[in-house]
Amino acid sequence: MWNTILFLLISGGKMALVTLYVGNLPWETTAEELEQIFGEYGEVAAVRIVMDARSGRSRGFGFIEMVEEAALQAQAGIHGAKLRGRVLVVSPAKPRTGL
Repeated sequence: MWNTILFLLISGGKMALVTLYVGNLPWETTAEELEQIFGEYGEVAAVRIVMDARSGRSRGFGFIEMVEEAALQAQAGIHGAKLRGRVLVVSPAKPRTGL
């Protein structure tokens, strides 16, 4: 979150952040690992891996926030790539509805 705020202050708030959905993650994937993978394409503002409330284990998907241009490059470069034998799905995140 602080990276996002700092980025917006430095850039004057002119560059939009995009949230990407990352699916089919191996359960043992860490936020640090995703930040490193996506960081090859640009500054990562935030990483969130969704965890199961009961088991505390990853649900196999997460979200990445990046500047729009870097997010598009990351999506093109990472979608379909393998991570520990699993083919990653990367797409723009859809807004939450029905909550």
